[in-house]
Amino acid sequence: MAAVASVEEQLAWEARQRPRAAAAAIVAGILTTLSLIWLRVGLKDVPDAPFLNSLGRAFQSGPMGDQPSQLVPVFQYYVDRPLVFVGSALLQAIAMLGLAWAVTFLAVCARARRPELPRYLIYVTMVGAVLVAIAALLNAVGRLIAINDFLDGAKTVNAARDVNSQPLLATAFIIGQIAPLALAAGMLLVSLNAMRVGLLTRFLGVLGMISGGLTIFSGFFLFGPFVQAFWLLSLGFVFLGVGRDGAPPAWRTGQAEPWPSQRELAAQRQAARKPAPEPAAEGEPQPVAAGRPHPTSKKRKRKRRG
Repeated sequence: MAAVASVEEQLAWEARQRPRAAAAAIVAGILTTLSLIWLRVGLKDVPDAPFLNSLGRAFQSGPMGDQPSQLVPVFQYYVDRPLVFVGSALLQAIAMLGLAWAVTFLAVCARARRPELPRYLIYVTMVGAVLVAIAALLNAVGRLIAINDFLDGAKTVNAARDVNSQPLLATAFIIGQIAPLALAAGMLLVSLNAMRVGLLTRFLGVLGMISGGLTIFSGFFLFGPFVQAFWLLSLGFVFLGVGRDGAPPAWRTGQAEPWPSQRELAAQRQAARKPAPEPAAEGEPQPVAAGRPHPTSKKRKRKRRG
């Protein structure tokens, strides 16, 4: 009775939390896309530092560090549009908080159906996502402060090199090296175990693991945030039970409902292709296996011998 009561309590708690988790996942997916688009549009007209001029100055006599920096137009473009860069970072931070809420809820539900999962699995994604949000905000604000200090100063090559040494930027860099690893590990483990207990389909489980892995290489794969946004939107629809078949059965039973393996699916398809035996009509003799004489044939032989 205690197990039944705990399952019922878990399902009741999930029913209350699922709409909130769905809203967090959908908002996170939308804001992830908007922040990336806003940033790309803002960088569309950024001026290029003239590389050939910088290369020519490298061969001039005298210390190069005292020469005027070629990055002045780029930095000026940045400070003239603070809303673009700080605003896109703010959207990314809010999206990360929504992701943390949604994936943490999914982790709690997976552990309720598979109690042997370690408790720390619930918090890994949340910690990673929160750190990513903090790093994004520190990077945007710190870069804005450092660039303003550069434009108010000598504007030399040495001053441009010192931009990245601003305390907020340095802190954001350190956090940015650790946070994606925690976020990737959390998304991968939660997606894998949610798929194993039947909370996610195989497609969404694999896509969640891919999305987690792409967070580490976000600087190399520009489509990574779009994959993450699609997965978050799909996760929100699963929480709401929206789709052709609704939510997977594990959301209704409160128990682990593993998906059948490829071998089991093949066996089910083979069994479905076999035609069912037709029932014999009334009055017709049942077929007798070859090698066993029918009882009536023995009676006929005895009559002939007599």
